Amino acid sequence: MQIAGNTALVTGGGSGLGAATARHLASAGAKVAILDFDIDRAKAVASDIGAVAVQADVSDEAAVSAAFDEAESQFGSAPRIAISCAGVGMAARIVGREGKLSFDVFDKTLKVNLYGTYNVMSHAAKRMAELEPQTDGERGVIINTASVAWQDGQLGQAAYAASKGAIASMCLPAAREFAQLGIRVMAIAPGLFHTPMMEGLPEEVAAKITANIPFPARLGEPQEYALLAEQIVANPFLNGTTIRLDGAVRLPPR
Repeated sequence: MQIAGNTALVTGGGSGLGAATARHLASAGAKVAILDFDIDRAKAVASDIGAVAVQADVSDEAAVSAAFDEAESQFGSAPRIAISCAGVGMAARIVGREGKLSFDVFDKTLKVNLYGTYNVMSHAAKRMAELEPQTDGERGVIINTASVAWQDGQLGQAAYAASKGAIASMCLPAAREFAQLGIRVMAIAPGLFHTPMMEGLPEEVAAKITANIPFPARLGEPQEYALLAEQIVANPFLNGTTIRLDGAVRLPPR
């Protein structure tokens, strides 16, 4: 699918992977709508790239619907490209010290990461289905963000791994469902990247984590995620699968 001239909606576009993706798509000629819970960050990125910023909690169905309405009213067309980067990375043992349970962490993590992704995908597909197909029969492309924790979940990551595993698992059935509409669905599973989530770790912890990456022996750059997203949009035969983007890293148990 051509990027230039088409509308793209990016969630979590105020920082990290989402901001890099929004910037990259805008530089390729897309009309970009940035959806983020932190509207100030979203506006800062939007002002740099000529995008539209919309505030919404991705787990709120009504708010996401309103965000799509806003993007469509601003650009005159529903997004043909929808990329979900919004997420949280809370860590907690299933049963912590003194028997403390962590259902609150599990609940919030799934609401944002999984329900939020499903919510955005649902609204994107509904609106893409109403668009005229392009010359190749495509109406749209949906890209969701999983994580290598989907397969390599570490101690304390049960909630996060569950949310990202579900995102990876629903990729194929979603692609099969939307195939008749000319809508592709893909997922990217990033490894260890320079993002606010990673930058919040103590320096010694980050160094230990980076030491496990075979090559390149460094954290991934958000621009590299954005580049893969661009390639997925452009390549019509990429559909229904999850791509690890990780420098060959396999996370240890802890």
